[in-house]
Amino acid sequence: MSAVATRPRVGFLGVGWIGRSRLDALAATGAAEIAALADPAVPDACDTLEELLEHDLDGVVIATPSALHAEQAIAALDAGVAVFCEKPLGRSAGETRAAVEAARRADRLLAVDYCYRFTRAAEALRAALAGLGRIDAVELVFHNAYGPDKPWYYDRERAGGGCLLDLGTHLVDLALWLLAPARVIDAEARLLHRGGHGVEDYAVARLELDSGVSVSLACSWNLPAGHDCELRAAFYGSGGGAALRNVDGSFYDLVAERYLGTRTETLVAPPDDWGGRAIEAWARQLGAGGGYDPRVERAVAVAEAIDALYRSAR
Repeated sequence: MSAVATRPRVGFLGVGWIGRSRLDALAATGAAEIAALADPAVPDACDTLEELLEHDLDGVVIATPSALHAEQAIAALDAGVAVFCEKPLGRSAGETRAAVEAARRADRLLAVDYCYRFTRAAEALRAALAGLGRIDAVELVFHNAYGPDKPWYYDRERAGGGCLLDLGTHLVDLALWLLAPARVIDAEARLLHRGGHGVEDYAVARLELDSGVSVSLACSWNLPAGHDCELRAAFYGSGGGAALRNVDGSFYDLVAERYLGTRTETLVAPPDDWGGRAIEAWARQLGAGGGYDPRVERAVAVAEAIDALYRSAR
């Protein structure tokens, strides 16, 4: 493997919709050299991770079905190659913990695509929380009117779970990131299987944090909500409230607001081209010589919370 340079050599494992989106975003930044692709469906690309790793890479972007994430991340890290992985890093806390431990053992950079953290709305919300006093309650919602378009998402073995793992992971990550160092001490969930699949397509849940905060969560696929998407993360404290929410059903346009009684103050509004910020941040950190980053350990806390919700539902 080459020594990491200012512009690292990066390979992409999986270039479906999300992989191609991240590839295009990273290429546009110039933060990395796109050195090789691996996807059996792409002409002239490598077929396997093993072939991809023969291209003298500094980092690999993993955008394959969820069941493969942890195994492929560990293989790349053990080969001395940094990893940027689509969420979830693992189907369970055990798989997630194993991947994080591989990064620590190899002293290689590992990041997960928790892309909503990198929005201007999330940053504004984070700043606003400091002025809300004691946070008592959090409401998290993510409804996708369409649901996934790949069959493997509906296979529990290949996906690890349904809408709770797919969408709820983003919500739990946002809450734990914004309220750090809070820890989940209790979890309860109800899961519905309305589509006849092996995984849930509607979830309603509750998390209790050691800080005393009560978190409610709802997420779904294929919900007739009257628009494409409903996304909201609202925080209520002794000094007011603040929220991140999508605008007019958009998956991409986000606003951050502060609530003072019946008055709403807009903190940040669209436009905001945020889709590639997480992968760009990883590539620039890699280019600066970054090794293991302990911030990835929050992915384990997120996975533990999701696991607890699934155990409760069973």
